[in-house]
Amino acid sequence: MFNKILCTLLVLISFGAHSSVVVIAHPSVTDLDSATIKKIYLGKAKSLSIMPIELEDGASLKSEFHNKVTGKTEAQLQAYWAKKVFTGKGKPPESVSSSAIMKNKVSSINNAIGYIDEGDVDSSVKVIFRP
Repeated sequence: MFNKILCTLLVLISFGAHSSVVVIAHPSVTDLDSATIKKIYLGKAKSLSIMPIELEDGASLKSEFHNKVTGKTEAQLQAYWAKKVFTGKGKPPESVSSSAIMKNKVSSINNAIGYIDEGDVDSSVKVIFRP
């Protein structure tokens, strides 16, 4: 009986500990909606002076973010940006290697946005969107 209760508690704790991707910004940036964030990450929001920061290819959080926000897979993103770069119509967002670096950059650049696991959010950044 004790083992059943212990197993149930462990399962409940693991579900509660699971976080998901959130879009973060420097605390001075106002909240943005999904459509605007999608345009920013696809280089289609030229009139906004927002600097998107991306995780490197292969990061599971990058896949989760793009599946939820831009609707593109990593392969589709690579093809999309290859075409934009080749035609001179844009360049992809700056990439960083970890969520810690992402959070540090976003917190130090007034117009930057990025995405991290919700469990990594602290007072240095502001959550502006939960996909």
